[in-house]
Amino acid sequence: MNALTVIATNSAGQTMAVARSLAGSVRAGDLIVLCGDLGAGKTAFTQGLGRALGVATPITSPTFTLANRYEGDLVVNHIDVYRLVHIDEVRDLGLHELLDDRSVTVIEWGDAIAGALPGGYLEIRMVLGDGPDDRFLEFRTVGEGWADREATVAALEAPTADSGEPC
Repeated sequence: MNALTVIATNSAGQTMAVARSLAGSVRAGDLIVLCGDLGAGKTAFTQGLGRALGVATPITSPTFTLANRYEGDLVVNHIDVYRLVHIDEVRDLGLHELLDDRSVTVIEWGDAIAGALPGGYLEIRMVLGDGPDDRFLEFRTVGEGWADREATVAALEAPTADSGEPC
């Protein structure tokens, strides 16, 4: 599984802008898996995606609640599996029920439960760069769910300037 594209960002605002540009390709029923370094911008990415999908309420990290649900043009299910100890705990989240025809589901640390994920998904690996705000976002499709949008994902580009949005 090779990266379709790698995008460098140097601020939370730019990471959010990349997510906003991806939002035009998102469909109901999609699964997006965010993985990578601690503090690399997984929640900031979800904030940008959610805003672009019409979510008006603040999007916060679900580290302690495990799952948050936000209403927008599409419902955004935001899940964090960082604290899960056993793969069996995924069943308790009701993940399969969240993947429906009116929502998109974003899972932080989703690579930890890859074996339990249904169907295909878009994986975005976030890697810390040399500078304090430098990030590399590596996009990959897994399975069939995003296969028809690989060209669109591969064409994503880094924003030319910071969007100015706080994370």
